[in-house]
Amino acid sequence: MTKKISAIIYKRIVLPLVKLFYPKIKVFGAENLPDEPCIVAANHTQMNGPICAEIYFPRKRYTWCAGEMMHLKEVPSYAFKDFWLQKPKYTHPFYKLISFIIAPLSVCVFNNAQTIGVYKDKRIMHTFKETLKKLEEGADVVIFPEHDIKHNHIVYDFQEGFVDIAKLYYKRYGKEIKFVPLYIAPDLKQMHIGRAISYNAEDDICQERKRICTYLMNEITDMAVSLPLHTVVPYRNIPKKYYSSNKEK
Repeated sequence: MTKKISAIIYKRIVLPLVKLFYPKIKVFGAENLPDEPCIVAANHTQMNGPICAEIYFPRKRYTWCAGEMMHLKEVPSYAFKDFWLQKPKYTHPFYKLISFIIAPLSVCVFNNAQTIGVYKDKRIMHTFKETLKKLEEGADVVIFPEHDIKHNHIVYDFQEGFVDIAKLYYKRYGKEIKFVPLYIAPDLKQMHIGRAISYNAEDDICQERKRICTYLMNEITDMAVSLPLHTVVPYRNIPKKYYSSNKEK
């Protein structure tokens, strides 16, 4: 599939279909976004986070996505491990097949949506360079930093490496960028944007990683708990019977 055909399929077929069938999401707290470009950290909510960011985020933005989902040969193994490995073992052959089937669609979507590929190898420097470029162009960058360690009934622990963008941004532009928490509640059909926290260039980067991630996780949790009773869609693709509510202790 050529890049031109792929772009046409995404813009004229895939994106319109997603907008047609995905529920309308109402955005709250847009006034909390700073005047300057910022880094937005959100709960992943499985496929809901990237979809909401692509369609409903209120400003120009680019979203971090798994770089493996942008390359045809890398999609199957990554998709199975990340999406379906925790499914019952007897279903694994089925989901391995699905991982191959979705590969062309994944490449089409992630290479044509407003995304920045994220890698865990030496290609991470490309991720950081592209992120700095988009921020300097005036776009926000949306990140879903959760990983497999559960933090509480709302979010999983944040991987802290994304905070290093702030150090690079300060070094290049002399500005202390802000990080903004975002809570996505598919059950309520809502997105809530919280209050920003600024990077402190005078402090040690290790302390800043911990301070900023702790703040963002706490703010997302507080926003979730303050909302009406609803089901929290977790980071991991687990059976729905194990989903928690926002009021759970």
